[in-house]
Amino acid sequence: MVKDYEAKTEKEAIEMAANDLGLERDQFDVEILETQKSSLFKKGFVKIRVHTLENNTVEEEKETFSSSSVVANPLPQDEFEKKLIEFVSAVIEKMGYDIKCEIIFREEHKLGIKLNSESSSILIGRKGKNLDALQLLANVYAGRLGREDIRIILDTENYRIRREEILVRLAYTTADKVRSSKNSILLEPMNPFERRLIHTTLNDVADVETKSEGDGLYKQVRVLYKGAR
Repeated sequence: MVKDYEAKTEKEAIEMAANDLGLERDQFDVEILETQKSSLFKKGFVKIRVHTLENNTVEEEKETFSSSSVVANPLPQDEFEKKLIEFVSAVIEKMGYDIKCEIIFREEHKLGIKLNSESSSILIGRKGKNLDALQLLANVYAGRLGREDIRIILDTENYRIRREEILVRLAYTTADKVRSSKNSILLEPMNPFERRLIHTTLNDVADVETKSEGDGLYKQVRVLYKGAR
């Protein structure tokens, strides 16, 4: 089931969804549709889309990605998907690991691929850096196949959704520490998606602001107390 909710902040919208659906936070996925900051003439708001699990079994949770729909057929449906699966499989096999890839969701500009392997922890790497590198290669290859319009998402063992939940908790915890200490806190280096998640989570949290620091792909997010200089 998919439903949309709107509130002043993302946290309030999520709480509204949980109360309305009678579910715990880990029983649904959240997609941020729109964010509007408060201004002199407009009130701020956050609009989210909630994806619920129809049957909360362990097997279904393992097959679920955030902000996406699981498809019935995991097999490649066209030549592009076939070549992409073959490419990703070949790269991982050349690394020395057994692998089985399958399609887990299809969206207009996104394609999700699940990596099934006994060496999933190695494929993920520290802070997901190996998985990010494999995903980058997959996107470069997709571009060479003429599909620059589609973003390839690789995941294994539901790492992406688990990492997202960890980062949201980290963002709120860090904001509390910054408000208490009135000092800034510099978080660990993160990829662009993870940094955007921190910025979005704390966008409407009172008394704190965020900014990215550093160069390259993996920059750090600094959480600051508003007014502190």
